[in-house]
Amino acid sequence: MKITKQLFAGIALMAFSLGTAYADYTLNLMKGVTEQSNEIYDLHMLILWICVFIGIAVFGTMFYSIYHHRKSKGHEAAQFHESTKVEIIWTIIPTVILISMAIPATKTLLTLDDVENSEMTIKVTGWQWKWQYEYLDEEPSFFSTLDAASNEARQVGSGIDPTTVPNYLLDVDKPLVVPIKTKIRFLFTAGDVLHSWWVPDLGWKKDTIPGFFTEAWTYIDKPGVYRGQCAELCGKDHGFMPIVVVALEKDEYDEWLDNYPDNGAASYPDGTWAAQAACAGSECTKDELMQIGETVYTNNCASCHMPGGEGIAGTFPAISGSPIVTGDIAGQIGLMLKGKGMMPAFEQSISDLEFAAVVTYTRNALGNNVGDLVQPAEIAAMKSK
Repeated sequence: MKITKQLFAGIALMAFSLGTAYADYTLNLMKGVTEQSNEIYDLHMLILWICVFIGIAVFGTMFYSIYHHRKSKGHEAAQFHESTKVEIIWTIIPTVILISMAIPATKTLLTLDDVENSEMTIKVTGWQWKWQYEYLDEEPSFFSTLDAASNEARQVGSGIDPTTVPNYLLDVDKPLVVPIKTKIRFLFTAGDVLHSWWVPDLGWKKDTIPGFFTEAWTYIDKPGVYRGQCAELCGKDHGFMPIVVVALEKDEYDEWLDNYPDNGAASYPDGTWAAQAACAGSECTKDELMQIGETVYTNNCASCHMPGGEGIAGTFPAISGSPIVTGDIAGQIGLMLKGKGMMPAFEQSISDLEFAAVVTYTRNALGNNVGDLVQPAEIAAMKSK
């Protein structure tokens, strides 16, 4: 009796939840904003209705036969063996059905792979745990990471209610900006492990594989902000590498392009781009490095080593008082460049300036006071060895 009550309570709660959250919940595929996504949706619905028709026909016949030919009505099972006519029929009909499903499916798959006549190309590289975008025909090239508000709220013990953060875990500091009504070719690869670039509104997703390139294309019909996530389990922070695509009218995109990087696409949320530009190509002051380093640490290191550098016992070592951070600086830089175990390699995923800044920050903050100051040129020299 108790189990029955719990079952009905669960069903009632589920029904109530579905009713109140209908706007955010659906059982069907979404249509998306591209011709590809609409083709996929139409194909999905065609196959679904074929399966529904087959299911109704098969189970309807089966239940009818069971009910009307039951033993209680005096029916006896027929005794026969083989029927060439029946075997031909049940071979031809499924074959026709499969062919009728294969033709539109093949057409859609060929369309998805057709990158010819693309008007622009964007290279997408997956890193633990961020995305790198390079516009191969234009100037922009930058990394896109989880936005500062989500990054702060997700930290253990932050005390921030995630529901108060707009687009929690689905926002970034630097979105991918593209023009509408333009055929865009994407080249996908990865710098460390497998990732998967997925924006549901575009209608497809692509794995990013170290050492290999895969490709896809899109043609967005209307302006908007379209969000997605990494769809491949790529490590501890897999759930914290969202994707944001901002589609603009062509004239607005051209304006964004003309103003790059001063339009904010290559700046940090707290405005430290100005500090980076001020000492780019020259020696930076300690204050400049510490300011940039704090942001780099928050965006790349705090989720494992904790915002205060205390680490997680038995899993991620503390930065505060760490023998690596307070010891030989070459050892720390070498570890950060190449990575080790769960520690990702930062050799290519952050700039020389960001690298120098975060090394300087960790050696002079978070309970450490070594006093070292590292310049971008030193990092560049170590990378070249």
